[in-house]
Amino acid sequence: MVFLSNKFWGIAALIYLISCGSQVEYTQPTVEIKTDYGNIIVELYPEKAPKTVAAFLSYVESGYYKNSSFYRVLKEEDQPSNAFRSELIQGGIFQTNPTLLSSLQGIPLETTQMTGLKHVSGAISLARTSPDSGSSEFFICIGNQPAYDYGGVANPDGLGYAAFGKVIKGMKVVRSIHSTPSDGTAFDRFIEISDITYLNPPAKK
Repeated sequence: MVFLSNKFWGIAALIYLISCGSQVEYTQPTVEIKTDYGNIIVELYPEKAPKTVAAFLSYVESGYYKNSSFYRVLKEEDQPSNAFRSELIQGGIFQTNPTLLSSLQGIPLETTQMTGLKHVSGAISLARTSPDSGSSEFFICIGNQPAYDYGGVANPDGLGYAAFGKVIKGMKVVRSIHSTPSDGTAFDRFIEISDITYLNPPAKK
């Protein structure tokens, strides 16, 4: 009986180890943002924001985000009380490779009115100035941020920003980054993004 019991537990342990080592299957294109604070897994929605997702993944596959950074932060306590206030972290290659950034062509703005994607907590979206100027720079919302949707007040033109995915694992990491010391809208020390990698690349033909 003891032998059978040990054998049973041995098989159970083997099954557990195999299951732990198995890869997660994602139904949407999914990327991993790697930082010193931990990793952030983001699910993307190409069926809703095809141009934005295609461009972002092309930057990922080209290695543009290697040794990039999170450099900008918005915290409610640092914003005027008489204006809308939001919380987010922004990253990309603005600080680490501005020459490359200036060479990138702007992506046609896919507004939230067009896509149906909203700036909910964990949403990833393209940073921009004018319409169609967004490229490699992105931000992640902390809490729901409707001001960044179409018709919102975050941008004077009222067109909002292009949400194109959502964090599905690692919001604790996002919040840890958000809480690091900052001066105004800039982190005291930029948070390194060692890389952004594609977790489920399409099969090569």
